[in-house]
Amino acid sequence: MAETKTPGDKTLSVGSKTLSLKPRAETGTVRQSFSHGRTKQVVVEKKPKRRLPGEAPAAVETKPAAPAPKAAPAAPQAPAAPTRLGAQRGAGVLLRSLTEEERNARASALADSKVREVEERRIAEEEAARRAAREAAERTEREAAEARKTAEDERRRHEEETKKKAEQEAKKRFGEGETSPAAAQQTTTARTPASAPAARPAVAATEADEDEGPRQVRRPGSPARPAVAPKVAARPATEKRRGRLTLVTALNADEVRERSVASFRRRTQRLKGHHADEPKEKLVREVTIPEAITIQELANRMSERAVDVIRLLMKQGQMVKITDVVDADTAQLVAEELGHTVKRVAESDVEEGLFDVADDHATDTVPRSPVVTVMGHVDHGKTSLLDALRSANVVSGEAGGITQHIGAYQVDAPSGGKITFIDTPGHAAFTAMRARGAKVTDVVILVVAADDGVMPQTVEAINHAKAAKVPMIVAINKIDKADAKPERVRTELLQHEVQVESMGGEVLEVEVSAKNKTNLDKLLELISLQAELLDLKTNPDRPAEGTVIEAKLDRGRGPVATVLVQRGTLHVGDIIVAGAEMGRVRALISDKGETVTEAGPAVPVEVLGFNGPPEAGDRLAVVENEARARQVTDYRAHQRREKQAARASGMRGSLEQMMSQLKTAGRKDFPLVVKADVQGSLEAIIGSLEKLGNDEVGARILHAGVGGISESDVTLAGGFNAAIIGFNVRAHKEAADSAKRDGIEIRYYNIIYDLVDDVKKAMSGLLTPERRETMLGNAQILEIFNISKVGKIAGCRVTDGTVERGANVRLIRDNVVIHEGKLSQLKRFKDDAKEVTAGQECGMAFENYQDMRAGDVIECYRVETIQRSL
Repeated sequence: MAETKTPGDKTLSVGSKTLSLKPRAETGTVRQSFSHGRTKQVVVEKKPKRRLPGEAPAAVETKPAAPAPKAAPAAPQAPAAPTRLGAQRGAGVLLRSLTEEERNARASALADSKVREVEERRIAEEEAARRAAREAAERTEREAAEARKTAEDERRRHEEETKKKAEQEAKKRFGEGETSPAAAQQTTTARTPASAPAARPAVAATEADEDEGPRQVRRPGSPARPAVAPKVAARPATEKRRGRLTLVTALNADEVRERSVASFRRRTQRLKGHHADEPKEKLVREVTIPEAITIQELANRMSERAVDVIRLLMKQGQMVKITDVVDADTAQLVAEELGHTVKRVAESDVEEGLFDVADDHATDTVPRSPVVTVMGHVDHGKTSLLDALRSANVVSGEAGGITQHIGAYQVDAPSGGKITFIDTPGHAAFTAMRARGAKVTDVVILVVAADDGVMPQTVEAINHAKAAKVPMIVAINKIDKADAKPERVRTELLQHEVQVESMGGEVLEVEVSAKNKTNLDKLLELISLQAELLDLKTNPDRPAEGTVIEAKLDRGRGPVATVLVQRGTLHVGDIIVAGAEMGRVRALISDKGETVTEAGPAVPVEVLGFNGPPEAGDRLAVVENEARARQVTDYRAHQRREKQAARASGMRGSLEQMMSQLKTAGRKDFPLVVKADVQGSLEAIIGSLEKLGNDEVGARILHAGVGGISESDVTLAGGFNAAIIGFNVRAHKEAADSAKRDGIEIRYYNIIYDLVDDVKKAMSGLLTPERRETMLGNAQILEIFNISKVGKIAGCRVTDGTVERGANVRLIRDNVVIHEGKLSQLKRFKDDAKEVTAGQECGMAFENYQDMRAGDVIECYRVETIQRSL
């Protein structure tokens, strides 16, 4: 017999089948995976639908094999030991006892169910609290809305009563029967929309809104008089909302939202004149396009956005950046696509107008000083002659008594004017400096020593003067010496097509002595005479042009350039361009060390204010603004980089060039970093070092510059294991410490002879030593002896010369060399011999070679290694 239980209880039933526990929910197991390979088996249950009071309970499906049934809080725990339920119910069925694993599973399931129940109860309480808070907020909002509606109805009712009272008073005052049709119509229109007939609510509302002024009621036959109506309480105007619409402001009964934030923003933009929707007016420009231009510069010239230009190029299949350079054809297509007109110019057009301004001889009315260049062989007295003219002592300031810089000076002429002298070095390394001096000069003074005569640099100076097409004056110096032979100088000059006046020519000559100051006044007179013949005149009011004679980097003053002004006048503050460098003139210093404000034609000055030291020989010009100066310098810097890249790449040309490149491919490089005080000396040093190499070794100039030796120079030399050469400069303290720490050698020089000689010696060490063979003698093998523990011994007779132990030998068989090696043993009658002479017999053994035969010929020789030099 089965007992009756409530629907929520778990029941035990005994029947024909096995007893089972009926759970309230369906359960199952799910295995969860965690990190590091950890897993966990979790019991999952499915609860039945919640039943309301009065609903019929749903049947719970019995799960006989449920591994973990869910127990209700009030349900009794599962028995741990077997129970004889059949005895209690009168049945004899015995339940199967649970295993330990099943009991553990049931216990864990019960514990999990308790934890879940606690969590579900907490979640239900939180949900109920949130629901209660939401209902309270809604209730508060409804009450506030009802309060606002009640206040609005009360206000409208008050307005209606006020208007009705006003109408009644008007009727009582003027009489209800005498009201004119117009007054009746006005009375009708005075009603509010709430009291108007339901058939015309919109019209009544409009009329009520328009009824704002005082109304007038006229009697028939009486003059019009203003109707005295009581003032109706006007509807209070709502204040304009400021700021964002929030929940607090929306629920506030006293505030009514009239305008949105977006409308307020649009109104502000209209007041500011911002019309984003209106298309901008297209600007059509004439775009100047050079041979190459960057995307950014092209966009700036078109007044377009660089993004639009890049987008247009991407549509054409080109992926570019804002800093990329495009050619003129591509730039023209882009500009025309955007609606602009194009003007194509060459890249070199930026230099137009710098130096090609034609001379107007009508304005050249002011005489100028002649520019005289002193040239000649080294040690012939050029600087001493100039010292005598200037009454100064420059030679003592030059290292070794040799001029290594181009100097420019002004000397007072006997006629009252001034003469500008340019002193050039005479050493062979300063060829470019002499050529530079000849280009900027009006007259060349060729100084020839009376005791030495015409020398190689004298011939070179003559050729420079002829190439420059300038008149020449020959100054025969050192006539005070005992072995002076002026006639010999005149004769030797004839061999180079220089015919002086004393020999029937047109070239002026004078015999001078710089030491005794002999005939110096006569030399100045000849210069003045030559200047008068040239009729040198100029226009000092035009923009200045000149030539950079020398340039250096002064640590205290920055880049300093010695400039000879040739045309116009150079002022302080002018914007100047020289080569790839630009700047503004900060100061002008004369040859006497005085600061001046301007420098006229044929005046040498030191110019301060360059961004960097220009190269000697660069032409200087004054431009109108910095933009033009930057344009010119950028173009010249680009040209210089292209030339350097072309030299570095070594573009292949003819077959001869290819062969020479193959020949020089295996050369050993001698890396150097060269720093000098001035540009001219640096140029001379580089030229001299490049001439030192041959097919096997050559100097490689890693870096050459003007100024002191810096840390970057030491770093560069350390990367290539190079030596650093300083000519009239010193290393900074940090650079010297770094070089000492890294073991990098810094050599200082002040005479170019010593520098070239030391580099030549160092480069000679890279040459492969020369091997020289000295034949000692010959021998012939007569018989071969095979000795145990020793090997084969060749019995020989020396036929020529001598044979020495340890010498090099060649084994010749049938006139073919089959082995080269060394003679390891030499015996004479069982005794070791140092050498064996011709006609004697001996025994020989070779190093690492045993294949000797009778009849072979042995050559014995000695190899000497000779060190080569450049």
